[in-house]
Amino acid sequence: MELDRQAWAALRDSTPLSLTEAELEDLRGTTDPTSLDDVRDIYLPLSRLLNLYVKATRQRHAAVRGFLGEDDRPAPFIIGVAGSVAVGKSTTARLLRTLLAQWPDHPNVELVSTDNFLYPNAVLKDREIMNRKGFPESYDRRALVRFVSEAKAGAPRMDIPVYSHLAYDIVPGAVQTVHRPDILVLEGINVLQPPLPGRLAVADFFDFSIYVDARVEHIRSWYLDRFLELRRTAFSDPRSYFHAIATTVEEERAKEFALNTWRTVNEVNLVENILPTRGRATLVLYKGEDHRIRRVRLRKT
Repeated sequence: MELDRQAWAALRDSTPLSLTEAELEDLRGTTDPTSLDDVRDIYLPLSRLLNLYVKATRQRHAAVRGFLGEDDRPAPFIIGVAGSVAVGKSTTARLLRTLLAQWPDHPNVELVSTDNFLYPNAVLKDREIMNRKGFPESYDRRALVRFVSEAKAGAPRMDIPVYSHLAYDIVPGAVQTVHRPDILVLEGINVLQPPLPGRLAVADFFDFSIYVDARVEHIRSWYLDRFLELRRTAFSDPRSYFHAIATTVEEERAKEFALNTWRTVNEVNLVENILPTRGRATLVLYKGEDHRIRRVRLRKT
């Protein structure tokens, strides 16, 4: 079922907008122009729909547990958020975490990025796949599936690695602790990948999945804008992996570096691995050139 922006916005019903401009600013990614109008028209209807899904899924799980005579231990509702680098999926995930936590029945909403399950740079270099960082083989897929399966089983506490975009690597010794959430939002470029033969995939544990979509040329433009903005801001930090690009490389050469990285890494990954998983999503958000979501496609079954 496909709806344009106006038709989708009408499904908000009476869901209140409690997010302020200042709060939205904290949730937006670098150069992401998501506005309160976008929250009102797109994300409030989506949070309402997800709230309905959560309630229905809990009832189904309770019925199964009753049939099996098991104790009442609700499993978390797991949402996957997928899409290309620079398409805005991280902003989408942060907005969902914030809006879903405002519903009274599930205040504990956790957000986890699959970047935390990338192999450390030392491992990628040893395997000679540093140039394929972000491709499916650059993730510790067993650890990721184990984390999601333990979450689904109701594990009271899970400690997972932490990835730093500043250091461009896993942070040694750092952990993110996840405490049995009501809802778990898992965000990452490859979360909808199908399973390897004879294995489970992380998407097998999802109750709902979202793919953030846009034309490749638009994403390329957003990627370049974000890279140049990061060059002026975060990359200037001496701890940044890309510090040299901010301090010793002229802007035109930095732009060439960014475009080459896009063409040889991110676009290849998008076309070969990410985009083919779009059809697996429960819901697709289609963005126009200005980052505004123009239409929504929902799989009803």
